[in-house]
Amino acid sequence: MLVGSIEAGGTKFVCAVGDEDYRIKNSINFPTTTPKETIQQAIDFFKQYDIEALAIASFGPIELRKNSPKYGYVTSTPKPHWSDTNFVGMIKEQLNIPIFWTTDVNGSAYGEYVMSTLTNEKIDSLVYYTIGTGVGGGAISNGEFIGNVGHPEMGHTFLKRHPEDLNFKGICPFHDDCLEGLVAGPTFDARLGKKGKDVPLTDKTWDIMAYYVAQAAIQVTLILRPDKIIFGGGVVSEGFLEKVRDQFKTLLHDYVEVPDLDKYIVMPSVQNNGSATVGDFALAIRELES
Repeated sequence: MLVGSIEAGGTKFVCAVGDEDYRIKNSINFPTTTPKETIQQAIDFFKQYDIEALAIASFGPIELRKNSPKYGYVTSTPKPHWSDTNFVGMIKEQLNIPIFWTTDVNGSAYGEYVMSTLTNEKIDSLVYYTIGTGVGGGAISNGEFIGNVGHPEMGHTFLKRHPEDLNFKGICPFHDDCLEGLVAGPTFDARLGKKGKDVPLTDKTWDIMAYYVAQAAIQVTLILRPDKIIFGGGVVSEGFLEKVRDQFKTLLHDYVEVPDLDKYIVMPSVQNNGSATVGDFALAIRELES
């Protein structure tokens, strides 16, 4: 059996073909340009293989409700040219196979969930955040995604300001004080005039950001009580998560019992932020079997 994966990011697409054991047979990546050009490149790649199903994990916002006439669309995205794009429909026109449609971060969350079952970790729930150009989050409980009216927008929850960060406006055009506006990668440019990769972990900016990320972890801890919280994306490193764990412990103040923080707040188990590809393979198989 062969299945396909599209990890559709605002910067690039990663397309892969894999088998029922989630092993990648071949993959390709290319820049995200216009919908017509980019989606056609993906279709051309998959036409080389006899895939039986496909899963798409896309940047958003997207329409997930199957009873909506806009199901399968990228909706009100700020990505130029992509607003109101019938993503699934364009694929279906040329590839008449079952397609599972979800958000990019949901794909990553499901990949981590699948990996936990393969390693006998035996967890029932997790939350996955990606912190990069933007911030997104997905949650799984008992093997199913959280969210019915729409997908979660965890990157836009509001936070208490760090006392040394009161004058920073934030970069989100919708909310000054949301998680994305305060910790996404471009906030380094806005605060310091340089990229995050050029800022040493000893810089107090990382402590300010850890304060915000720890608040996000506390929010989902108290609302969802997951078995694990995973942070991926270009901003995240193990050194940064050490700061997050310290802030989490201080801010939570032992209010509820949580697992060992070194095992509770972690980086992805799939290297190079490849969780979405594994998740897509599993979701494509699930769609085929349903």
